Amino acid sequence: MLAVLRRKRQTRRYQRSVYLLPSMFTVGTLFCGYACIVFAMGGEYATAAKFIGVATVLDVLDGRIARLAGAASKFGGEFDSLADVISFGVAPAVLVFAWGLEGRLGLAVGFLYLTATALRLARFNVQSENPDKRYFVGMPSPAAAGVLVATVFAWPDGFGIPQAPVVALAVVIVPALMMVSRIRFRAFGALTLRPRSSFLVLLQFALLIAAIAVQPERVLFVMAYSYLASGPIGFVVGRLRKPPTARRGGSGGHSTTELPTRKPGDTMGIPNIARRPSRTGSA
Repeated sequence: MLAVLRRKRQTRRYQRSVYLLPSMFTVGTLFCGYACIVFAMGGEYATAAKFIGVATVLDVLDGRIARLAGAASKFGGEFDSLADVISFGVAPAVLVFAWGLEGRLGLAVGFLYLTATALRLARFNVQSENPDKRYFVGMPSPAAAGVLVATVFAWPDGFGIPQAPVVALAVVIVPALMMVSRIRFRAFGALTLRPRSSFLVLLQFALLIAAIAVQPERVLFVMAYSYLASGPIGFVVGRLRKPPTARRGGSGGHSTTELPTRKPGDTMGIPNIARRPSRTGSA
């Protein structure tokens, strides 16, 4: 009897620890967003950008661990969304505003990005089961934040050109629009690897890590903007590949095929049925 009670206690402790583990990663994501804001206010833009990169990794691990351990819960989902709003909405907006945006227009654009992030996360939460797990509808908020922080990480001292404020506005506006759009972006977490291709994927991943270690600014910049461009490019290519629909002639989509005219006395194969005289006026 005592052994059974001990096993139940151990099982409960294990379940609590399993459910707590994903939330610990979420707390780490939340801290990274807070640290990004603090360092951005201090003018250390490159350091602030690194914290968003760490937050992205923690956010991916959070969801993975929750699914693998069967620890997904409504509380965890809501907590994760709130952390994402801060780490991938508030923090990047504050970072980019302190780095390159100016005046009231910059303040408005930063708020636009924050609003787009919140809308993107809210839409993701209320969506029912996605029919195609291979794609996201709209750019994911961590990827959009990655575009902003990759730009800051590559040019921590600014672009150094007279048009720098205009370029900074575009850097913020384009990812914001992609988040609230209906354009599909590839979900790499849903990719299934074949046993034969696993070795090749591992080799490519090793080369990517080596490239990031050698030139982190350039490689991360290219990765972020390549993913940003993949959505619109895929949308255009998909539209071009669709076969043209058969167009009907005439206005209003009605066919212009002429019907045979009926001559007097010609029944055209229709039985001669006596008809009641039609009424005139409205019924």
